[in-house]
Amino acid sequence: MTEARLRAQDVTLAYDKRVVAEHLDVRITDGSFTVIVGPNACGKSTLLKSLARVLKPQAGAVHLDGQSIASYPSKQVAKQLGMLPQAPIVPGGIVVEELVARGRFAHQKLLKQWSPEDETAVAEAMRLTEVADLADRFVDELSGGQRQRVWLAMALAQQTPILLLDEPTTFLDLSHQFEVLDLCAELHEQGRTIVAVLHDLNHACRYATELIVMKGGQVIDQGAPADVMTAELVEEVFAMPCRVIDDPETGTPLVVPADRRTRAIKK
Repeated sequence: MTEARLRAQDVTLAYDKRVVAEHLDVRITDGSFTVIVGPNACGKSTLLKSLARVLKPQAGAVHLDGQSIASYPSKQVAKQLGMLPQAPIVPGGIVVEELVARGRFAHQKLLKQWSPEDETAVAEAMRLTEVADLADRFVDELSGGQRQRVWLAMALAQQTPILLLDEPTTFLDLSHQFEVLDLCAELHEQGRTIVAVLHDLNHACRYATELIVMKGGQVIDQGAPADVMTAELVEEVFAMPCRVIDDPETGTPLVVPADRRTRAIKK
C-alpha cells in the first residue's frame, strides 16, 4: 500500500483540557472522496481541523507527505491543503470578489503580488460556485446559502490538490446541496483529494469513495460505503433502527429509517 499524503497517527485532540478524541489513526487515501460521518459532538470537525493544521494535537502527529505538518511553513501547507471551516467569520466591509481573491494568498510573492494566473483562478472559482453575479456585493449582506458558496469559491481559488470541507452543505437548500456535492465529485474526478464532514448519511454514501465513521471520539469503521454502511452500524452509532437498501438511482447504500411506531416499540 502506498504512503498516504495525509494521515493522523495516534492523535489525541483536545480543547484546553477537554479531550475530544484519543489515539486516532486515520489515513486519507490519495485521490479519494472521503466523508467523515457520525453523531453530533463525536469529533468529526475536530479531526478535520487537525488534518488542516488548524488544531494542534495534544499527542501524536498529523503527517503531510511523510513529515509532520507542523514543521512546514504556513504558505507551503496552504499550497497543498484548502480548508472550508464550518462557521467562517465574515470580514466587515468586504465584497465577494475580494474575499474569493484571498484564496490566492499562498501564491503571492514579495515582488509579484497579483498575476494573470490569480485572476483566472478567482474567476473560475466564482464561475464554478455560481457567485460571479455577486462579485460586487458585500459578503455580510448575503444569505447564508450565498455566503456558503462564496466561502467555497475562496477555497477553490486556492487550487490545492487536497480540499477539506467542514459541512459544506450547511445553509443550502436541497438543490444547492446537490450542486455543491456534484461540484466536489467533479473536482474529485479531476484528481483532487476531497475530505468532507457531512451529516446526511445518504449524501455521504452517494458521493464518497470512502467513509470514516466516528462515535465518541473514536473511529468505528473506515472503508467503502458499500462495505461500511449497514443497518447494524447505523443502529450502533446513531441509535436509529433502519434498513439499508440499494439507492435506485446510484446503487449506493440508502439508509431508510424504521417507521416511528417500530422505533417506539424498540424503545
